[in-house]
Amino acid sequence: MELLRKDVLSQPINDTVFKIAAQAKEAKLKYGNDKVVDATIGCLADEQGNLVAFKSVYKHFDEVKDADKAAYAKSFAGNKEYRDKVLSWVLEDKITDLSTAVIATPGGTGADYLTISSFLDSGMEIMVPEIAWTSYQLMAAQNGLEIVSYPLFQGHHFATSSFKEIATRIMHTQHKLLVILNDPCHNPTGYSLTTEEWTDITEFLSGLSCQGQVIILNDIAYIDYSYNLNTSRDYLRCFNYLANKVTVIIAFSCSKTLTAYGFRLGAAIILNKDPEVVKTIATVYERDARAIWSNVNNGGMLTFPQVISDPQFLLEKQTYINLMHQRSALFLKEADENDLPCYPYKEGFFITLAVDPKNLDQYHEALMAKQIHTVKVNKGIRLAICSLPLNQISGLAKRMKEIYSITFPQA
Repeated sequence: MELLRKDVLSQPINDTVFKIAAQAKEAKLKYGNDKVVDATIGCLADEQGNLVAFKSVYKHFDEVKDADKAAYAKSFAGNKEYRDKVLSWVLEDKITDLSTAVIATPGGTGADYLTISSFLDSGMEIMVPEIAWTSYQLMAAQNGLEIVSYPLFQGHHFATSSFKEIATRIMHTQHKLLVILNDPCHNPTGYSLTTEEWTDITEFLSGLSCQGQVIILNDIAYIDYSYNLNTSRDYLRCFNYLANKVTVIIAFSCSKTLTAYGFRLGAAIILNKDPEVVKTIATVYERDARAIWSNVNNGGMLTFPQVISDPQFLLEKQTYINLMHQRSALFLKEADENDLPCYPYKEGFFITLAVDPKNLDQYHEALMAKQIHTVKVNKGIRLAICSLPLNQISGLAKRMKEIYSITFPQA
């Protein structure tokens, strides 16, 4: 008899991000910080390369009593005040015609996992962006799901026609569709769908729902670092017009919003026209939460409502949004000057170079040999622009282009 369950995945995790990040740290110790470009981890860093920890966040965290930090949350679904504040913070006034519920999760990852594990039966297909955060694939595999990748781009715009074709085929085959849309500030390309693209997608999925249930997993991990905060949530209004058989799960990463990554705090926001559907999903999510992680960070949940009402937090956050805008603009300008191809970027933590897959491994190794540490993704090289100081970004595109030309002289 086998020791482990027959369908358990026993292969070691090959998490390239943390592996390459560890190598970058070793290189810094050996060669010095100024000799190593570390564009690996998606965490905000200041111009000295230090991890950003907002004073406004930890001021309020320090005000939480130690006993409350040590205590369990009041509910497996999360503290009510936290859930209420998440709902108002994320949705603002954009959702008017849908029922809602919120389940607290350990980071946006928890919300992603609850959704990927709850709607599809083993063997079914899930739609995932062709260029995407690799943990989606791991979560799908953990639940016996087949990945179907959809291309992100047609030219400099979202590949709407391909998206519709793939969604139609899956719905025709299994009469249920779960699609992941990591937007705005897509990880890893930095693309954000326009409101017109969102309208087209949601109208199409509403029409498709006449054949079966549709679930949209909208991963908004980086939404609070959009370059256009006044309009970044406007697309949410599209959800008001969804058909009854379309459910939206918004995966919110509170820990990313607060640059408090170790808090492991987030939420799954459930949206549907039918309150009974929302109630049923919330019940399932709460039971799963109890079974998997029990409680999320109580001190973090008590801190969040205080932080988001503090003007200092908004000022601190905007300072780093402005800095990221400077960093991305500089890199993209120099990439254009040096004919270094990038996927369409609008905003966010990452920029991804478009690289022929057959050259990807060799190019990545060549960059590493020159102490430029990046992360390989499908069809590209991801740079965490969020963590690179301006003095390291200056000239980086030229260096990367020269390395490519030397590595592939016939290209």
